Amino acid sequence: MPASALSSISAAAQSVVAALPHALWRADQMGSYQGVVTASGHPSLDRELPNGGWPHSALIELLLQQAGCGEMRLLQPALMGIASQRRIVLLQPPHLPQIAAWDGAGLASGQLLWIKAARSADALWSAEQVLRNGSCGALLLWQSHVRGEALRRLHLAAQASDTLLWLLRPLSAAHESSPSPLRLALRPARNGVEIQLLKRKGPQHEQAFYLPLAATVAPATAPAVPPPSFAVPDHDTLDRHTPAAAGAGNIAPALV
Repeated sequence: MPASALSSISAAAQSVVAALPHALWRADQMGSYQGVVTASGHPSLDRELPNGGWPHSALIELLLQQAGCGEMRLLQPALMGIASQRRIVLLQPPHLPQIAAWDGAGLASGQLLWIKAARSADALWSAEQVLRNGSCGALLLWQSHVRGEALRRLHLAAQASDTLLWLLRPLSAAHESSPSPLRLALRPARNGVEIQLLKRKGPQHEQAFYLPLAATVAPATAPAVPPPSFAVPDHDTLDRHTPAAAGAGNIAPALV
């Protein structure tokens, strides 16, 4: 092929790349997302995430060595910012949400929606409805086993929504293929969590790193507001009742 033709092809390719910066990604460079991201609230983690935060319109997988290893404290800053404006959905959490703990962490419990499903298929269906509805700012879905087809459906539903979607699965799922562009393995560590970036749109990160987690941290997208103080007499008690869960086939009309 003549040199002039090669030069023309090269110039045309460079023109396309310049016009569509998100269409080309080199494996040795940090990638980027076209959509919105929410800062994680942890600067050392944000430096390792494309666009410096949790991507909206994408399936994010958190693979846990064990439930309660620090995943909620990891997500707390982002959730605080979201809860100030939109609702947060907890779908199939392994433990009953403690409203007093959410309030104590600075999260608006009134923005919390808990959905309990009888079957895994019902939970996945509920997740798709939440994403399609778009009225919630974040969805946390706990699942032990998810088939590849279901993962693809979740990812497609997330791409059509601006809701932040975290799928929390056991660490044993790390060897399974997934369409998720961002997968993190979490292991418990003293006063924090150990994070391994299994998959991201960027250079491979071989080594796990330690992330200290404070008991209560400032929100990622909203200014820190001191919690209100309540004068409770010594002889009285404060009783906070846990709201009833919404059934998977009986989701509030606002969500469907």
